[in-house]
Amino acid sequence: MRILPLIGAASVVALATAAFALPAAKPGKMDLDGNGIVSKAEAMTAADGMFARMDQNKDGSINAADREAGVKVRFQEIDADKNGSVSEAEFLAHHQERMEERQAKRAEFRAEGGKHGHKGGHRGKHHGGGFGGGMAMLKAADANGDRTITKAEFQSAAEARFAMADTDKNGSLSAEEQKAARKAMRAERAKLAPQSATDGT
Repeated sequence: MRILPLIGAASVVALATAAFALPAAKPGKMDLDGNGIVSKAEAMTAADGMFARMDQNKDGSINAADREAGVKVRFQEIDADKNGSVSEAEFLAHHQERMEERQAKRAEFRAEGGKHGHKGGHRGKHHGGGFGGGMAMLKAADANGDRTITKAEFQSAAEARFAMADTDKNGSLSAEEQKAARKAMRAERAKLAPQSATDGT
């Protein structure tokens, strides 16, 4: 079983999908005031928080070093006995744990009155739908093509994606606009994930 390439691909897809993620509007997520509408200020606050989490080595940019750091963290999570390798049993146990976490979160979401439960369990510790496909957004954010995304580039791309999701151009995202953005993100992610897994990138 090719564990390491699989972990690498999964980490990259998760990292990219998380970028510019637009979680379901609920208190404590992007909708900070809990009114069901995401303002641009709320979206940019969330983008800043996401950049900070993705910048694993805290050097002020997102690049290959952060991806490698993320892969190491993921590997350590799966390597339950800390012997420096991942067995099939450890991999499957970790997968089962993630599945149970997702099921619990979906149940909690429905209990709170959510109508759009996530299907298929594709969201682990990275929450939410999105303003669009993460891989495409990361590429678009790299304005100068140097394979490094600065905070300024990240913010600029997040602003552009917000503007795209804000179809009525009123400076905020309604529940309908958020739903449409999540749907677009899922479609784009579905196209990109198989390619990433094949490439091992």
